[in-house]
Amino acid sequence: MNTRRFLLAAMLLCAASAVPAQTIDPARSSVSATFKQMGVPVEGKFKKVGGQVGYDPANPTAAQAKVDVDVASFDLGDAQYNHEVQQKDWFDGARFPAASFVSSSVKAVGAGRLEVGGKLTIKGRSVSVNVPLSVRNDAGTTLFEGSVPIRRLAFAIGEGEWKDTALLADEVIVKFRLVVAAAK
Repeated sequence: MNTRRFLLAAMLLCAASAVPAQTIDPARSSVSATFKQMGVPVEGKFKKVGGQVGYDPANPTAAQAKVDVDVASFDLGDAQYNHEVQQKDWFDGARFPAASFVSSSVKAVGAGRLEVGGKLTIKGRSVSVNVPLSVRNDAGTTLFEGSVPIRRLAFAIGEGEWKDTALLADEVIVKFRLVVAAAK
């Protein structure tokens, strides 16, 4: 088999095994981040989340996901704080308007549980993460829920005086609930 035929056969095989992607329902999905400032937990919510998830419960390891979050939609419950976190030392929202997660591997780890590996990109910096999550079908939709700890300094979030982890902890817990139409 020549190289061209081999590549064509490989592409067709990959296309045949790909799971059709469903669009994330932004009205029913959510992403939040919880961090500690001087030891006190603070939660902010991203009001705009989107992307696509391809998932077949009969073949969970073939799943793929691309999740996009609008960083300008981050809401701490106060207009002044919301404005501040869009500045250069924080999200630098003017230069980096979106954060994203793109999966690269999926492993079934139990009934209704997956571990999804991939790249999380925030503020132009990409870090490999493993995301444990639960998955279940509910009334014609598939729900993916979980949380993952990240290090804010790995993404240059909170620079300048905010680099001090005694003032603002480095660990941030990102929680998510993604809703897509169930695979048919």
